[in-house]
Amino acid sequence: MTVFTLVERKVFYPSPGRGIMAGATSFYTRCNRPEKMCYLSTSSRSDTTDSLSRRFSTDNGRTWSQPEQVPVVVRCREGFRRSYPHPGFLDPDRDLLLTMVMRGTLPTDDPLEGLRGWHLAYSLSEDGGRTYAFEEQVVQDGSTAENPVEGVWVGRNAMMIGDMSCRPIKNHRGEILVPVQICPLGDDGRIMNPAGGYTYHVSAVLIGRWTRGNRIAWEISETVSIDPSLSTRGVLEPTLAELPDGRVMMVMRGSNDVKPDLPGYKWISFSDDGGRTWSQPAPWTYEDGSRFYSPSSCSQLIRHSSGVYLWIGNICSRNPVGNWPSYPLVIGEVEPKGGHLVKGSVVVVDDRQPGEDEKMTLSNFMAHEDRETGEILLHLTRLFVRKHLDWEADAYLYRVAVQG
Repeated sequence: MTVFTLVERKVFYPSPGRGIMAGATSFYTRCNRPEKMCYLSTSSRSDTTDSLSRRFSTDNGRTWSQPEQVPVVVRCREGFRRSYPHPGFLDPDRDLLLTMVMRGTLPTDDPLEGLRGWHLAYSLSEDGGRTYAFEEQVVQDGSTAENPVEGVWVGRNAMMIGDMSCRPIKNHRGEILVPVQICPLGDDGRIMNPAGGYTYHVSAVLIGRWTRGNRIAWEISETVSIDPSLSTRGVLEPTLAELPDGRVMMVMRGSNDVKPDLPGYKWISFSDDGGRTWSQPAPWTYEDGSRFYSPSSCSQLIRHSSGVYLWIGNICSRNPVGNWPSYPLVIGEVEPKGGHLVKGSVVVVDDRQPGEDEKMTLSNFMAHEDRETGEILLHLTRLFVRKHLDWEADAYLYRVAVQG
C-alpha cells in the first residue's frame, strides 16, 4: 500500500492586501526541460478573478521570473467580457502546451450570469507558454459558434471547466479528454434547477483529436447526470483517470444543498469506450464497499509516475451540509481494478486548526507531480480561516512524498 507523508507546507503567494484572496497554480510547460509556469490570481468575492499574472521558471520552480499581467476582464457595451485561462496541459508526445480558456460576457458582472454565458476556447503554445500560435473557440465538428456542442447554446446555457482540479488527460488512443460541466436546458428552453439548489449541472467530456496544423477536432461525450433526489446540484467538477485496462473513471462532486438530510458523497462513473459513453453514477466507496462522506467540493485524480493512482479531496466524519465542512483535505490511493479508494491509505494533508472558523475552506486546489522528486505539489488557498466570508487569505504550496 502506498504511503503518503506531508513534507512541507509554506506560503507560496501571500495575500496582497486586506480582503483579498491570493490564488496560485503551477505546471510544466516543456516535456524534456525543467520549465514551468505559474499563475497568480487575486479575488475579493466568490467565483470572480480580479487580477491574474504569470511567471516562468527554468529550474523546476526554484526561482521565478517577474510577474506579467494577464488580462481577464474588459468592459464592453454588452457588459463585462471575461477570459480565464486554466492551467496548461502538456501533451507528452508532442511537447505542445494546450490551454483551455473559459470565456463569457456577463451583463452586470454577476458570477451567476456565467451559467448562460460561459463557453470554452483553446490555445496552443510551441515555446512553453511564452507565446501562443492561436486561440479559438471549442466547436464540435459540424456545429457552430452559437451552438458549439450538442445541448449548449451560448447565451442560453453554459459549458465550463468547473475548477482547477478538472485536469485534461490523454488516453491510450492518443485523444485528449477534457472534463467539463454543462448547465442543462429543460423542455421550456430555460436552465434546469429541478431540486432548487444553488446551481444544477451535468458532467461530460470533450474529446480532442489532433489534426493538421496542430489544431484539435472536438467531439462531446454523452452527458453524465443523476437523479436530483440524490444530489440536488447534479454532478459537477469531474476529474478523470484512465485505468490500466483502458477504462476511464470519472469522480464528480455532488451536493445535498437545501436538502441536508441527503447523504453527501462523491459520485463515480466509468467509460468503456474512451470517454464517449458513461455508466450511471454511483456513490464512490472504499475497497470494502463502505461509503464515506464528502462535502460539495472539487477533487482530483492523478496517475503518479510510479503507476499508482491517487485521489485528493475532502472527506468528513459526519454528513456534510452542502459545501461544509470543507475539511480535512486528504490524499489516498485508488485501487485500479475497481476504481475504489483504499481506506487504509488515506492521509490528512491539512485540517482545520483550533481557533479557525468552522466554515474555513480547504478546497479549490490543483496538484501535479514534481518530476525530480516524485512528490505531489499541491497549490491551495486556506480560505475563511478567521471568519466566514473574510476573503483575505494566502496561497500555500504543499509537498507530499509518495512511497510505494
